[in-house]
Amino acid sequence: MKRRVFYTCRRIVFCRQRLFLRLLLGWVVFLPGIISVPAQNRFRVMEYNVENLFDCEHDTLKNDREFMPESVKKWTYFRYRDKLLKIAKVIVAAGEEYVPDLVALCEVENEHVIRDLTRYSPLKEAGYRYVMTTSPDQRGIDVALLYQPGTFRLLNWRSIRIPSKNINRPPTRDILHVTGKVITGDTLDVFVCHMPSRSGGQKESEPYRLFTASILKIQTDSVICKRTHPHLLITGDFNDYPADASIAEVLDARAPSDDIKTKRLYNLMDGRKQEGTYRYRGEWGILDQMIVSGRLLSNDAAFHTSYEKARILKLPFLLTEDERYGGTTPFRTYWGARYQGGYSDHLPVVLDLDIGKKKISFPSE
Repeated sequence: MKRRVFYTCRRIVFCRQRLFLRLLLGWVVFLPGIISVPAQNRFRVMEYNVENLFDCEHDTLKNDREFMPESVKKWTYFRYRDKLLKIAKVIVAAGEEYVPDLVALCEVENEHVIRDLTRYSPLKEAGYRYVMTTSPDQRGIDVALLYQPGTFRLLNWRSIRIPSKNINRPPTRDILHVTGKVITGDTLDVFVCHMPSRSGGQKESEPYRLFTASILKIQTDSVICKRTHPHLLITGDFNDYPADASIAEVLDARAPSDDIKTKRLYNLMDGRKQEGTYRYRGEWGILDQMIVSGRLLSNDAAFHTSYEKARILKLPFLLTEDERYGGTTPFRTYWGARYQGGYSDHLPVVLDLDIGKKKISFPSE
């Protein structure tokens, strides 16, 4: 009974906040007929590391006490609710006229937070559904994919476990593999990754990322070989830069050239972007990637994209002044233990894919 009252109160609070966010966004209008899509000729994918989206309840099987009301960070329900509002704002702003068709989220604690984001925040108006991993990560960190059922019909999904014991490492996040149909009738395979962190140093932690990337490569090669026309997208926080070995060598994903091979992987977020999704000691770098199969770069395909259509979302409200190194830096939720009330320590990335004239409609679910 107590829990039922809690959720009823929370729904009332979120209804009030929905009105607040409509006013806050100003130029973004939350009306179902506007943001739930369907007659655009663009399919937009967004990826966002949301920086420790934890709820305020302790999971006895996880090391999540850092984000509790009584912790040093004082992670209260009010702060949690505010973070959900901010993430919803970013997702809607990323869509411009329409919300993104797919939203890959990294650093989410559990299904509870994704349910609150999609059902009890202003994002409820968008009608997103979701799938996510349940990883053995010690802190309980997972990845999720939100999708619009009107433009992406879910066919299948699975979690790919990383056998970390094989190399004597602590458990890491599963890789999420989602398969669905887009409105051209093409099958799209999406892999969402949050590779092992650089904690302990880049060189010391690199073998773990190389190992995880090798598992990902086996899985993507299998899909590419199985599909006649492999439409494949890999996205997420790789904790490595485009020229690092896990991406450039293990995945063999490099910038597109004039000679595109249908069954090769290409990274649309390489260093030529000359910007970044994450800032470390005053230097920007791209940790969040958009990697596609060559088939998605073919202009002859009904469903395709190009290098220019992948970009970093540098909305002004996502940035703040860097007091130590100058310039701007992501407006994050915490700086150490100090609460800043920002959005994330990463910037989102988006990729637009063109939809040809051939379109199908999905039956109501």
